[in-house]
Amino acid sequence: MTVCVFASSSSRIDNDYATAASTLGLLLAKAKMDVVYGGGGIGLMGSLADAVLENGGKITGVIPSFMKDEGWDHSHVSEMIVTSDMGERKKKMFEMADAIVALPGGVGTLEELTEAMTLRQLGLYEGSIIILNTLNFYRSFIDFLEHMVSGNFLRYEHKGMWEIADTPQEVIELLGKTKTWHRNPRSIARI
Repeated sequence: MTVCVFASSSSRIDNDYATAASTLGLLLAKAKMDVVYGGGGIGLMGSLADAVLENGGKITGVIPSFMKDEGWDHSHVSEMIVTSDMGERKKKMFEMADAIVALPGGVGTLEELTEAMTLRQLGLYEGSIIILNTLNFYRSFIDFLEHMVSGNFLRYEHKGMWEIADTPQEVIELLGKTKTWHRNPRSIARI
């Protein structure tokens, strides 16, 4: 199984987020799950990658050429795919992923997570989507998703597109369960 992890590149956030990212990296490596991520060397991306590498796991970075040119890539990730732009980066990551895990992050992480949800809603991505809600980071976003459902911008059935985990251990447990969301997502895509 290849798990795509979206995460913050900020190095200025609370260390508890980095600890959770490192723990997830360790657990993914121990579970023999391959990881694909945005290729960054700092922030939660760096913490995740360091932990995967330190524990003998396999990790692939996918980074746009302008970010590599800026030196934002992780220098120890041996498999680094360089793309022409952000769109190609996401497309490659989605193609490689059997499951997606979103750690806390900024607008880039949020955009990646919501695109994954959109693709799953339309039946263009079939893997799991797990939101790691470290320190209740995603509470407002989860409430907003509920608001979309209650306002009929999403169907009630769409709530099954994603799962929430409060700890890295819960992420691993969810990844270990085979869960089919909907046999024909397009049949309910139109509200």
